[in-house]
Amino acid sequence: MILVVGGAGYIGSHFVKELVKTHDVVVLDNLSTGHRWAVDQKATFIEGDLGDADTVQRLFDTYTIEAVLHFAAFSLVSESVADPMKYYENNVIATFNLLKLMKDNHIDKFIFSSTAATYGTPDVELIDEHTVTAPINPYGHSKLMVEQMVKDLAYSYGLKYAVLRYFNAAGADETAEIGESHSPETHLIPLVLQHLLGQRSAISVYGTDYDTPDGTCIRDYIHVTDLAKAHLLALEGLLNGTLTASVYNLGNSHGYSVKEIIAMCEQVANKQANIQYIDRRAGDPAILVANAEKIYQELGWKAQFDLQTIIESAWAWHQKQF
Repeated sequence: MILVVGGAGYIGSHFVKELVKTHDVVVLDNLSTGHRWAVDQKATFIEGDLGDADTVQRLFDTYTIEAVLHFAAFSLVSESVADPMKYYENNVIATFNLLKLMKDNHIDKFIFSSTAATYGTPDVELIDEHTVTAPINPYGHSKLMVEQMVKDLAYSYGLKYAVLRYFNAAGADETAEIGESHSPETHLIPLVLQHLLGQRSAISVYGTDYDTPDGTCIRDYIHVTDLAKAHLLALEGLLNGTLTASVYNLGNSHGYSVKEIIAMCEQVANKQANIQYIDRRAGDPAILVANAEKIYQELGWKAQFDLQTIIESAWAWHQKQF
C-alpha cells in the first residue's frame, strides 16, 4: 500500500490517478485546498490532517505502508508572506510529525513534492540541481527546510528519498475528469482561460520591461501528467532499490514568456484576451527555466507534453466547469 498525503489536491490527484493503475493506494487529505471528487475511486480516501499524529498513527496501524508521497503543503507565495506561521506549521511542523511517525513505524521510503521556489532568484538561465538554493519567501523557505530535514534523516536513520522540485505545473488529465481548481486561482494559464471563458474581465501582466525578448517574464511549464509519471519512476526506483537519495528538477527545460502563454491560450480558445499591463511585482525574476537532464540520465524521465497540448488539456477541463 502506498500512502499519498495531499492526494486530493491538483498535483496529488493526478498522481493518484496514475498510481492506482499499478498499486493499492490510500489518500490522506484534510480537503482544505483539495477536493474529494478529484480522488480516484480505486483509492482509499481518509479525511484527516497531516498534523494530527493520532490520525496518522491509526493509518499506519491499519495499513501496511511501503512508501509515502507528500503533496500536502500550502503553496501560495503571497499568503506565505502575509501569514508565515501558517506555512511553517503546515509545511514544516506537520511534515516533521509525519517523518517522525514514519521512523517510529519503520517506513523508510519518502517522496517529497518540492518547488523551484527553493532557488529564489538565481542568476542563471538554466537551473540545475547544483544551483544555489536561496529562497526569498516563507513558502520557499518552508520547502527547503523540509528538504534539509529529509537529508538529515537519510544520513542518520537510513531514510530513502526523492525530492522533486517542480517548476510550473499546468494542464489537466486527458479525460478532463480532473484538472486545476484552486480558490483563489493564482496560476497564469487557468487565469487566462477563465478570462477567455468570460469569468474574469481582463488578464493582468505584471511588467513588460524585463530583460527578455518581449519584455515579460519567462517560465518553464510542465504538464501535470508528466509530473505524475516522474513521481511514478521515482517511486519504483525507491521500491526496487535502484534509487536511495536524490533531488531532481522537473520541467520542460524550455521557457515561455507571459505574452507567449497568453497568445497560445488565445489560439487554443480562438478568442481574444483583454490584457492589462501593470507594474512589476517585487521579487519576480526575469527567467526561471529548469535543467531536467539529471532525472533523464538517472530515471529516463523526460517531459512529453508541449505547451499547446498543456493548454489544450487545460481548456478542455475549464470548458467542462463553465
